[in-house]
Amino acid sequence: MIDPILNRMLRKPLSLVAKQCVKRDLTADKVTVIGFVIGIFAIPAILTGQFILALVFILLNRFADGLDGAIARETHSTDAGGFLDITLDFIFYSAIVFAFIWLAPYQNAIAGSFLMLSFMGTGGSFLAFAIMAKNHGIEAPNYPQKSLHYMSGLAEGFETILVLCLFCLYPQHFVLIATVFAVICWLTTIIRIWTGYHTLKNLGN
Repeated sequence: MIDPILNRMLRKPLSLVAKQCVKRDLTADKVTVIGFVIGIFAIPAILTGQFILALVFILLNRFADGLDGAIARETHSTDAGGFLDITLDFIFYSAIVFAFIWLAPYQNAIAGSFLMLSFMGTGGSFLAFAIMAKNHGIEAPNYPQKSLHYMSGLAEGFETILVLCLFCLYPQHFVLIATVFAVICWLTTIIRIWTGYHTLKNLGN
């Protein structure tokens, strides 16, 4: 829900950093991969109980995620770059949840697995509609700069990252936070399925 507002707020400062990256021949795809690798370092940090360090890695990953898009806008966005970005994002989200399951499997396994299952709902409905939206030329006015159609929902990028950060700040409450957010993700999935189905049906397909 917060993503469009946040994107507008960060667009200018990220653009300034992106211009410097372009001068140094740092491409959007390179930043995407570097950010992903940095984010994955949160896994060993979580497993060794260094939750604040893990939080830093997560935030650096998100900074890179915003920066790669800004660099793409300064140069040119590509389908290949968009594909790489969204794929690594989904892997990263689940990897952090998996780390907390690994950390305390007896305590966190059910809630963590429920949350990862909900990611399949939000991610699957998001990507499936994006394909159909491109086929029909359906635009997303809140995300005109994205390389694929972004379907809004209760749980988007900002909310997901907020939850990952809360895991690091309050690891003892992982079960509660994961369960609540999983329910929100399922509400988002239901809304997306309903909206997507009826939108496409009204187009005559």
